[in-house]
Amino acid sequence: MCGFWGTMNGMSLGIRTTGSCGSLQQQVQNGRLYSQSSFGGNAKKPWKSPATGSTRDKERVLPFICRCMTRKKVGMLVLFVLALLAFISGFATEDKEGAGLKGTPGDPILRHGISMESDIPASISSTTKGSQVRPSSLEERLNVTHNSPYSLLSRRSNGVLTPQNHPCKKFKLPPQPTDRRLGPRPCPVCYVPVEQAVASMPSVPSESPVLHNLNYVREENPIKIGTHGGSDFGGYPSLTLRNMSYDIKESMTVHCGFVRGSKPGRDSGFDISEADLTELEQPHNIIVASAIFGNYDVIQQPQNISKYAKENVPFYMFVDEETEAYLRNTSSLDSSMRIGIWKIILVRNVPYSDSRRNGKIPKLLLHRIFPNIRYSIWIDGKLQLVVDPYQILERFLWRQKATFAISRHYRRFDVFEEAEANKAGGKYDNASIDYQVDFYKNEGLTPYSQAKLPITSDVPEGCVIIKEHIPITNLFTCLWFNEVDRFTSRDQLSFSTVRDKIMSKVNWFINMFLDCERRNFVIQAYHKDLLDNMPPPPVRRPSRPPPLPRVRAAPAKRNPSKRGKGERRSGSRHHRKVEFRWASTEPRQWPEGY
Repeated sequence: MCGFWGTMNGMSLGIRTTGSCGSLQQQVQNGRLYSQSSFGGNAKKPWKSPATGSTRDKERVLPFICRCMTRKKVGMLVLFVLALLAFISGFATEDKEGAGLKGTPGDPILRHGISMESDIPASISSTTKGSQVRPSSLEERLNVTHNSPYSLLSRRSNGVLTPQNHPCKKFKLPPQPTDRRLGPRPCPVCYVPVEQAVASMPSVPSESPVLHNLNYVREENPIKIGTHGGSDFGGYPSLTLRNMSYDIKESMTVHCGFVRGSKPGRDSGFDISEADLTELEQPHNIIVASAIFGNYDVIQQPQNISKYAKENVPFYMFVDEETEAYLRNTSSLDSSMRIGIWKIILVRNVPYSDSRRNGKIPKLLLHRIFPNIRYSIWIDGKLQLVVDPYQILERFLWRQKATFAISRHYRRFDVFEEAEANKAGGKYDNASIDYQVDFYKNEGLTPYSQAKLPITSDVPEGCVIIKEHIPITNLFTCLWFNEVDRFTSRDQLSFSTVRDKIMSKVNWFINMFLDCERRNFVIQAYHKDLLDNMPPPPVRRPSRPPPLPRVRAAPAKRNPSKRGKGERRSGSRHHRKVEFRWASTEPRQWPEGY
């Protein structure tokens, strides 16, 4: 068996052959099968046995064997037996080599780009030497169980991953495709196995620059002052308070939603049941969260989640009463308020009439809803997660020494261009978009240029947020939410303003990774309203077969035999005319389905 093993980006690419390829060394000449040894001068001597008879018996046996070998049936039988033996031998050799190619659980996993229709993408796992690779199932790699997820890393690198010993240090992205007609697409991403990703989690929280103690404004009856926007839920912070919130200090108190009520989720707007509040207050290292409001999306079940993550990482889906009623009517919501891996959290008394704005509450204020977690991964309701959460955090936070990660927009980098695209797409009313952009322009917002490097973009693709919950990142999302509450719900327009104001005061950065990398670990589906309004796919009918050729029947030969009186010939001219007329005027019966 010959195998083709291919990879990219610094790993080997070529034809891998084993000893089984070409091991059948026989040739056919003039339709007869010969052994390769018979064509040279090194023919082996006949086998001598002490029990053999006379020389004459030997002379009889050898010609008989040669005659049998040259016969077609016997020769083919011998060829089949030899080929079968060679196949079995090659299979055993291949199996041994395959066992040798199975890397240890610490080998990196190169997850290639996936199409929008695929469910379980292919992955490549390389050996420790990086000289040969073999294709393997990502789901198989992730579901491997070991005695301890920490044993591998401590065995390889004494429990610490550094840039020098990281398995993915040689990985490089391939060149971008030149065909832009295909649109945005995923690209390869190098992940470490789940066991190693778990062991890579920092044992202590990251340092929060300058800000160490962050508190939040509570006010039972907020009063709107001035003409600026805002809401009862957000507390109507004035422009003066807004500007003061960017003056980073060691201890700060800022508006961050949930200004009313005794705590977030209790009489605050965006109300959650006491049983769910108790669960959300439990400590966790990692959570995954999403939301669907206004029955706007269809719940997507994550795939390729490791057994360890299923046992230690809860998945929460926030829904409003409209969405919850739909889920119950479709019988997909059981009594335990679970749908697959998702724990459904019902939210009552949502503060906004706009479902998209309600969705920004859990998206940007997870640290208020989950006060005792370390890391969170937010994905929009239309997305399907297809990579383990530990691998995502290792790749985009821990490996980069970052505390906040978000992908940049695949096409636009400039806020002004994003605003025009939002107006063209009818994402929000044009007057509100113009007012927000003009406000930022008066504050000093300029079009994006290379002068902003190492900042690579001013426009995020905000459907995925990867975050460590420390004071500085919590402040960032609080102030980002305040902009969404004050202006439009299009959070891409306000992202860079909040980021740049904080980064001008403290040494902090955001990991804005490529959009094609985001598309590697999430699959994007359509919103529910688009799915409901989509016409059914056209039924493809097979094409009609070509008409049968009209062939005139050949005249029958005259039968020289004598006929009785009044007996008519079967091939008479009258009979031929009637037969031809029937063939040319009778409508054809097409098969069913044409």
